Amino acid sequence: MAKAIKIIVSGGPEIEVELGRENRRVADSILSALPIESRARRWGDEVYFETPVESKGDVAREEVDVGDVAYWPAGRAICIFFGPTPVSRGGKPRAYSPVYVFGRVLGDPRVLREVGDGAPLVVRAA
Repeated sequence: MAKAIKIIVSGGPEIEVELGRENRRVADSILSALPIESRARRWGDEVYFETPVESKGDVAREEVDVGDVAYWPAGRAICIFFGPTPVSRGGKPRAYSPVYVFGRVLGDPRVLREVGDGAPLVVRAA
């Protein structure tokens, strides 16, 4: 089973995400759906995109860290946090509603600042 995924934004960055042990069921559901093609959406310093995945994890939370990659069940979306969002308290990222963190960006997640709303992307196994 893959231990990482790549998110490749058309005309933008390519990031690698290391899959963690937390919420492994979510990670496995995402891996089973690969490749995923979608369009990036921006919400503050968060990029998120819809997926065909429907899954639940074990540990949901709203407080996240820069570099966290999570599944948002309310929108069937993958979220990548690289700074504050509109609901943040201070400079720390915060999800709109509970998410299942399943991985971390390898490298600097702030490269996602260059991703525009609607940019095509693909997710594949690394």
